[in-house]
Amino acid sequence: MSDPKVLFSALFEPRRVALIGASSDVTKTTSRPQRFLRKHGFTGEILPVNPSRSEILGEPAYKDLDAIPGDIDHAYILLNGAAAVRALADCGRRGVKVASILAGGFADAGAAGASLQDELAKVVRETGIRLVGPNSIGTVSTDPAMALTANAAFAVENLRSGDWAVVSQSGSLIGALLSRADARGIGFSRLISVGNEVDLAVGEIADLLVDDPKTKAILLFMETLRDGERLARAARRAHEAGKPVIAYKLGRSDIGQELAKSHTGAIAGSDATFDAFCRRHGIARVSMFESLIDVPSLLVGHAKSRSGGRRVAVATTTGGGAAMVVDSMAMAGLDIVGPPKNLVEWLQPLGIAAGDGKLVDLTLAGAKPEIVAGTIERLLADEGNDAAIFVVGSSAQFNPELAVEPLLRFAGSAKPFAVALTPSAETSLALLTAAGVPAFRHPESCAEAMALCLLRTPPQPVPRVAEPSIDALAALEAGRASGFDERRAADFFAALGVPMARSTTVPDARRVAAAVNEVGTPVVLKILSVDIPHKTEAGGVALGIPDGQTAAVAAREIEKRVKAHAPGARLQGFLVQKMERGLIEVILGYRRDPLVGPTITVGLGGVLAEIYKDATTRLAPVDEAEAMQMIAEVKGLATIRGYRNLPRGDVAALAKTIAAFSALAHRLFADVAEAEINPLLVKREGEGVVAVDGLVVLGSP
Repeated sequence: MSDPKVLFSALFEPRRVALIGASSDVTKTTSRPQRFLRKHGFTGEILPVNPSRSEILGEPAYKDLDAIPGDIDHAYILLNGAAAVRALADCGRRGVKVASILAGGFADAGAAGASLQDELAKVVRETGIRLVGPNSIGTVSTDPAMALTANAAFAVENLRSGDWAVVSQSGSLIGALLSRADARGIGFSRLISVGNEVDLAVGEIADLLVDDPKTKAILLFMETLRDGERLARAARRAHEAGKPVIAYKLGRSDIGQELAKSHTGAIAGSDATFDAFCRRHGIARVSMFESLIDVPSLLVGHAKSRSGGRRVAVATTTGGGAAMVVDSMAMAGLDIVGPPKNLVEWLQPLGIAAGDGKLVDLTLAGAKPEIVAGTIERLLADEGNDAAIFVVGSSAQFNPELAVEPLLRFAGSAKPFAVALTPSAETSLALLTAAGVPAFRHPESCAEAMALCLLRTPPQPVPRVAEPSIDALAALEAGRASGFDERRAADFFAALGVPMARSTTVPDARRVAAAVNEVGTPVVLKILSVDIPHKTEAGGVALGIPDGQTAAVAAREIEKRVKAHAPGARLQGFLVQKMERGLIEVILGYRRDPLVGPTITVGLGGVLAEIYKDATTRLAPVDEAEAMQMIAEVKGLATIRGYRNLPRGDVAALAKTIAAFSALAHRLFADVAEAEINPLLVKREGEGVVAVDGLVVLGSP
C-alpha cells in the first residue's frame, strides 16, 4: 500500500475491523480487543473470525475471512505461530489493507521463531499487505475512538483524549505511559505497539503522524532502530511542522543492550551512535522514562522557536526545593541568572532581598498570589534570561490558591516557562496541566525538559562527501587485494587527506638498518601483519630507536615476541617510521554502524583510550565546523584548546583531518566496516597533526 493517507486510515481510523481468533471467554486475552473496541466507543463494524462460533460477545462471527462480505480495513490476528502466518497469508490474498499480529514467539524466540518471522516477511513481500508486529499489543486512537488492543491497561473506564502520539516497540510500556499520563490529566491522540517490525516500523509510522492534524508531539519508546532513514525523514519533517519528536531508548548500559536483544530479537547498538543520530536529525532524547510525559508540554509550542540561549531565571517558595532544580539544570548545561533590577526594586518594600543571589526566594514573604504573579510577570518580560522556572513548596499541596493558581495566567507564554512542584501535589499538578502550564514532579525531569527546550539543535544539514580521489580508490583496491597491514592503511588514509608520519617498509630484519638511514632517526619499528591489528599487545613495537644497528637487533627481538604471541600470524616484514612527537594523542575511529550507518568518533588517544572513554561520536561525514564541535566536547583535549599557560595545539588542522577521515562514509567505501587512527599526534598551533598508526577492517558492502 503506497498511499500514506489510505495506510493512516487503515491503521488508526478503520471502519471495518476483523478479529481473527476472537474469543467469547472474557478471561482470555483474545477477548480483549472486541471488548475494548466497544467499551471505548468504536462505531465501526467488528468482524470476529472463529470457525467454531456463530456469535461472539453479541457480534455475528464468521468461520473464515472469505465468509466476510466487503472490504476489511484492519485485521487483528490473535493466533500463534504457524497459524498466525497462515492467517496473514489469508489476509493478503483477501486484500486486507493492514494486519496486526498479537503473538510473540518469532524473532524474539530464537532460530525457530526467526524462521517463522521470515515467512511473515515473505507474505508481506508477495501480497503487499502492510503488517504491524508480530508481538504487537495493538493500535489505539482516541478521536475517532478505536481501541484495537489486547493491553489490559485499556480496561480503564474512560480513555482520555489528547494531542500527543506514542509509537512503542514495547507493548506493555504503552500501558505504563497511559496510566502515568492519565493520573496527570494527560491523554493521547494515537498509541501503537510495533513489536518486531517485520514491515511497519517506528520511522514510517512517525512519518504518518507528522501529517496527522490531531497530533502535536510524537513520543517514541525504543529498544533498537530498524528504519533509521525513515525515522530521520520523519524527524526532519516533524521539525518543519513544529511537532517535537521525543525518544526514550533502552540500551544505555551493556546489560540494557542485552535485555533489548532478548526482548525483540534485535541488536540495540551503541548508545553513543543513537545519540549522534538524534543530534543530527533533531530528535529530543530523554534519559528518564517519566520525561516522555513530562517533556512534551514544554516543547510543544517551542519546537522551532529555540532562542539559542541557556539563561534560566528561577523563583521559588522553597529554597531547598529550588536548589535541587538548580543543581539539575547546572548539570544539564544551563546557566542560572539573577533577577532584573525592576523586580528587585519591586520586591524590596515587601522585605524580600531578591538581589542578594541568583534565586528569587519568596519564602520569607509567604506565598501570596499577587507577589507570585508579579514576580513571574517581571521574569518573563526580562531580556536578561531565556526562560523561567517557578519552584513551589508545601503550599502546592495544601493551598494551591496561593502559589499555583496565580501561575495559570502564564499558560502559552512566548518565553519557555515551567513549574516544579516539590511535594506530592496532585491537585496542583492537575490544575497546571489542564491550563496548559508545563508542570513537573521531579527536579531532574524539569531540568531535562528545559535543557532540551533551550539547547537542543534543529536537524543538521548532512555534509556532502566529495568524490574520492583516484589515489584513494587505488589504495583501497590494493588493500582489498592483499589485506590491510599498517602500510596499506597509511597509504589509504594519506590519500584521503590524513597527514601520515614518514615511513618505509622492508621485508625482513636484514634490511632494517638501511631503512633507518632512509627515514631518519629516531625511528619507531613495527611488525607488519594483516593478522595483528594491535601490535603493542603482541610485542610488535619498539620506540625511540637511535640508529640502524640498534634497529636491526630490535627487529629480531620483535620477531621472537610476535611469533610467541601469535604463532599462526602471517608476517610481511617491518614498518620503519620516523618517530613523531606532539602535545597530545587523539584517536579517530570510523564505524559503519548496523543501525545508524557510518559514524565518526574523536577521543583522547593512546594505549589507554578504551579506559578513559573520553570521546564523542557523530554520524559521518562531518565538516570542519562540526569537527570543531567534537573537539570542544572531549574533556581531555582542553589542554590544546587553550588552557591556562599551556601551549595551544593545532585544532584547525585536527578539525580538517577529522573531516577528511569522515569521508570514509562515501558509498564507494561501503565495504570499509571499521577504521582507526590511534594515535593522531596534535602538534603546536600552526605545526599540524600527524598520524602514526592506522587500522582498516573490511566487511560486506
